[in-house]
Amino acid sequence: MFELANASVFLDFDGTISTRDIGVHLLERLGAPEWRVISAQYARGEIGSRECSIAEWALIRSDEATLRAVAREVPIDPGFESLVAELRAADAEVTVVSDGFGFYVESVCSPLDLPALTNSVDFGTGELVFPHEDRGCPCSTCGVCKQAPIKDAQHRGRDTVLVGDGISDRKAAFLADVVFAKGSLATWCAANGVPYVPFTTLDDVRYALI
Repeated sequence: MFELANASVFLDFDGTISTRDIGVHLLERLGAPEWRVISAQYARGEIGSRECSIAEWALIRSDEATLRAVAREVPIDPGFESLVAELRAADAEVTVVSDGFGFYVESVCSPLDLPALTNSVDFGTGELVFPHEDRGCPCSTCGVCKQAPIKDAQHRGRDTVLVGDGISDRKAAFLADVVFAKGSLATWCAANGVPYVPFTTLDDVRYALI
């Protein structure tokens, strides 16, 4: 496919590294039911992910300890650590790009010293913070601009790989040199003529790349 030593691999988190969307799990367990209306608006393209995240986060009423405990109820794909370890052994760059609520992404990635571009929660104020939004992007509506790091890697002459499953991965899928997709992202890629490699688990991705 290409030399992994020249590859930058970008992994989505919710539903890709985690076995299901942790943000959705938190909303189902701790959120007011109106979140489903907001989620449907996002799915229809009526609002961007940043607006969606702010509105949904406002519907969650719980303390930090409970939020972290509920987030841990969702398992992580068993192949995650092996994939990261073998990609690093091959000198590939690995970065997590997540448009989720952030705190649970960081708790999984930090022990591996794995860079994660995600939204942040200020538990002091209770607000969401968006350190990786890109207002220079034509849409300027995402919490995390997943196109920006792919563009940066390509500018450095890297081959780019995206691994994802959902709506927030679509714009990045247009740019990446190789796309691994499952779930709604795979359906969208097929419908829009975006070449992709189907996968079910991260072991599938590891076997294909390494």
